[in-house]
Amino acid sequence: QLQLVESGGGLVEPGGSLRLSCAASGFSLDNYAIGWFRQAPGKEREGVSCISSSGGIRNLADSVKGRFTISRDNAKNTVYLQMNNLKPEDTAVYSCAADGTSNPYCAKDPYEYDYWGQGTQVTVSS
Repeated sequence: QLQLVESGGGLVEPGGSLRLSCAASGFSLDNYAIGWFRQAPGKEREGVSCISSSGGIRNLADSVKGRFTISRDNAKNTVYLQMNNLKPEDTAVYSCAADGTSNPYCAKDPYEYDYWGQGTQVTVSS
C-alpha cells in the first residue's frame, strides 16, 4: 500500500523551530516530486514548498521565504521541511504530497499531486 506519513508537528513558541518529516512506504520517492502544503482553519490550502525528483526547489509561499527549507534524503525515503523562526500565522495542518512526474520542476498546483499524507498539526503560540 502506497502511503505518506508526516511527523514532527507540535506546539512551539513564536521564534521556535520544527522539522517535519514525510516518510514514504510502499514505494520509492526517488522518482517523485514532493510538495508541502498547509491549511489553517477557515482558510484554503496553501502551497509551502516543493522539491522535484532531481532536487530542484520551489518556494510556493512568500511568507515562508528565508525561514522554511525543504530537503530530501532518498536513502531514507524521506523529505523534510525545516521550519525556523515560526510565527503564529504558520499555525496549520501541514501535509506532504507526491507527484509522479518526469517534469524537472515540481508543481505548485495541489491537484498535480497523486498521493497525500494525513497531515500533522503545527501550532505556534506563546
